[in-house]
Formats: sequence, structure tokens, C-alpha cells
Amino acid sequence: MLYRYGTFLSLTLCFLLSCGSERPTAGSTPAQAGDTTATGYAEAHRPQFHFSPPAHWMNDPNGMVYHDGEYHLFYQYYPDSTVWGPMHWGHAVSEDLMHWENLPIALYPDSLGYIFSGSAVVDRTNSSGLGTDGRPPLVAIFTYHDPEGERAGRNDYQSQAIAYSNDNGRSWTKYAGNPVIPNTESIRDFRDPKVMWDGEREQWLMVFAAQDRIMFWRSDNLIDWRYLSDFGRDLGGHGGVWECPDLFPLTVAGEAEEKWVLLVSINPGGPNGGSATQYFVGDFDGTTFTPDPTFLPDVRDGEGVWIDYGRDNYAGVTFSDIPQADGRRIFIGWMSNWLYAQEVPTEAWRSAMTVPRTLELHHPPAGYRLFSTPVRELETLRGPAVEISSAPSPVTAGADGTYEIDISFLTSPDSSEPFGLLLENEAGESYRIGFDPATKAFVSDRRQAGDHAFSETFTDRVARAPRLATSDTVGMHLLLDVASAELFADGGATVMTEIFFPSTPFDRISVYHGTSTRVLGGTGYPLQRIWPAMR
Repeated sequence: MLYRYGTFLSLTLCFLLSCGSERPTAGSTPAQAGDTTATGYAEAHRPQFHFSPPAHWMNDPNGMVYHDGEYHLFYQYYPDSTVWGPMHWGHAVSEDLMHWENLPIALYPDSLGYIFSGSAVVDRTNSSGLGTDGRPPLVAIFTYHDPEGERAGRNDYQSQAIAYSNDNGRSWTKYAGNPVIPNTESIRDFRDPKVMWDGEREQWLMVFAAQDRIMFWRSDNLIDWRYLSDFGRDLGGHGGVWECPDLFPLTVAGEAEEKWVLLVSINPGGPNGGSATQYFVGDFDGTTFTPDPTFLPDVRDGEGVWIDYGRDNYAGVTFSDIPQADGRRIFIGWMSNWLYAQEVPTEAWRSAMTVPRTLELHHPPAGYRLFSTPVRELETLRGPAVEISSAPSPVTAGADGTYEIDISFLTSPDSSEPFGLLLENEAGESYRIGFDPATKAFVSDRRQAGDHAFSETFTDRVARAPRLATSDTVGMHLLLDVASAELFADGGATVMTEIFFPSTPFDRISVYHGTSTRVLGGTGYPLQRIWPAMR
């Protein structure tokens, strides 16, 4: 039996909130990517404080860059269906990482192929020569995927290319000399370039996936590239194809030491099935990435260290060009899983992004680890705070299923009784997320959380995540948005992201625990929707 109970403390917190130059392909128009008025973002299961496209299919976040006061979010987009198809780059911008303005499609497929994942940078010195009027251009780096070459059985059907914008990303021109990195070695799954400026060596640095490893390339001008090295053939999880890498330096929290972090998504092969993102911590000398010796034991023998142990955070990367005065490393992932992403029960659109997260590198006894926490801008969506005590305290509010809870538990070292949060609705559906002391793991159970008939794998297991922290106090920071839950446990040391599809939003929350655990208290907040009301 998964859950054993001593005393069940029902803290019923009834959180009921009151409060271009490209030619479009057939059937694709800029209005389709930018029109938010057709539905008002009010359909069943539609996220209310996460980004999702107005309509049709979306997957990986792409080209995330900050420029002239705007965060740009591009994404893999198919404007003609709610399942994957010929990839475009959709586009949205935000001034606060919370409220997004949908813009016309940025990049369309052409004779060289579909527009697969990639990144974008501000070319501040106009090293590419693609800028005009003395202003730095935005340069997007992406993978061309040639479907004809794939159908013909060739292995060289993917290559790296660039496009540029001189009007803050509102229109884009593809470079006439594309591809800038052809696939001369005929490597399958040769894709997903992430580019950064390496100031120490004064070079542009590109990392991208090459089937079962990551390649490193350098350039002076974003056009002419030279191979440096590769990494990972015999390290980390290899249960599937490697994808969507990201490389960046981080200073260890509370220390002066700087290390480099390499993110690598993998599909399948995740810790709870299907898609997931692993990472490596080490050093980079301008040519070669070397895992730290203390990190190596964690990634040998096919093992991975994961940025998120839930089933629904994939292909995540970080923003480039965040101002130095800000200094954060901000991450967004695709909130789905390739096991079932094309079958989930949404009709007008498919998929959402995770909430933006700040990444920090810590060095606990277990070794170097990435901690993730929601960006501080999320606090601007909070309604009135509700204090959660150890005694039953019902709270009244509205029923949108959008709320935030930050709660702490004190448990004894010999406890074996699970504790956490139980979500329920009037249809008798439920979702449970908490901690199991017997296995020292956080647990997400969506087996009774609504519709799962669309996929046999959606509820084939209870997701588990090992606890990194060792104190007797367990902290759970939970974001709930209609059809998703994001857990940031112990200050972001363990993270789980899960989606579900209840027939009505979960509007009742109870705290459960046994006799050897008590609630230290916490705070709940209703969260405002980010989309304007339908006109």
C-alpha cells in the first residue's frame, strides 16, 4: 500500500480564488500565432499563469534572449494542427517573465527544411556584420531539418543555420550563406545549437547535440565556426537520444568558486519514464568540458543527475543576455513528455511551458547540485496571504485551481509515515504530492487526478524523486495551475513537475501526515491569471 496513515490532519484549505521577410506556408498566417482573442485562454485545462500558445502545437522553448527591456521566448510551433508537424518558431515577449504578448511567427520552413530548436544572442559588437544603423542585431541560431533527406535515408539531413533581426525580433532574415555548420560527417540527430559569448576567451561558443554526445564549436563572428571537442559518449544517462544542450558558468552559492554547468535533455531515459533533462558540473578551458572529479561518480555507469524528477519538464534552456546587474540564470522548460504529449486531452492547443525558474549552484555534502526556484516576479501574481497553522483552518476563495503554497513539516528520523498535500475536486478526483520517509523520496501520484485514458503510460507509475536535504524539516513550495503541479522542495534542492487533467479544477486542499510528523506552518496565496479577459 502506497500511503499509510497515523493521525490524518485535514487542513481543508478550500482555495477558491476570487480574485517579415519569410513567406508563410499554406494555412499559416502571422495572426494565428498572435491572436489571443479567439478563446480568451479559458478552455478546460488551459494554464492561467504559465505560457501556452493561443492555438495549435508547441514543444521546445527556443531562442530565449533578453534585449531592450524584453524577454523573448521563441518555441517549436506547428500552426496547422495540435500534433507535431513541420516546425516553425513561434514567438512571444514579456517585460516581467509573467505576462506574455503573442507575436507573429518568427521563422518559417523553407527549401532547406523545417526550423528545429536553437538559441538567440545579442551581437553587441556586430561581430557578424549583420547589424544596421550602429545597433547590435539579434542573431538566432537554429537547426535546419531536411525532411526529404531524412526520407531518402541519408544521415546528413540536419545542419546549423542563422537568421538575424534589426527591429527587436519583429522580423527576421535568414543568412544567405546557410548552413553555417553543414553536417559533413553525416551524423544523425545533429541539432539544437545553444550559443553564448565566452568573455574570458573572447569567442562565441556553440554547443549542440550529436546523437549520443555534445559537440563544442567556436567562432569570432557567428558565421565561421571551428570544431573544438565533444563530450559525453560514456557519461550520464544514455537511454535515448541527447538533445537541447546548454552550457553556462555559475558561481557556487555562498562561495567564490565558479563552475560550469552543462544541461542535456534525453528522450527517452528519464528517471520516471520518457523525457527528462540531466546535467553535468565541471570546468571548461575554452576548448574542453571536464566534469568535476567529485561529480563523476554520479554520472558513471549510465546514471544521470536530473534538473527535475517529474515527468513534465523537458528541453529546458536558459535565457542569454540577462543584464549583469540582474545576474540570474533563468530557465524555462517544455511542460510535457514525448510519451503522451500528442495525445493529451486539450483541443485548441497542446502544451505549456514551466514557470520561469532561477538556477543556483550549491555544494551540499552530496556534491555539486543545481537548485531551482520560481523567479521572484511570480510574487506579483499573489493575492492575499492565507496563513496555514497546525490546526484546521478553512479558507474561502474562488475555484480556478491557481494557487501557491509554501509549507514546512517536522518529522522524526525514525518516521515511516508519508506526509504532504492532497488535492481534490467535486468530481471525486484527487492528486497527491508529498514525501515518503520510508524510501526518502518525494512522491507524485496522479493516478486518480482525472482523464488518463489517452495514454497507458500516463499513470503507469507513481513518480519518485530522491531527497537531497538531510534535515528533519521538510519544506514544500508548490505551484498549482489548473492542470499542473510544480514542487520545489527544500529550497529548490529537489524539483518535480507533473501535469494532469481533472474534469474540474482542484479546489480543495488537505494536509496529510502521521503521528510522528507535525505541520510547522506555512502560507498560501491565490494567483492571478496572466491573460487578459476575452473581449
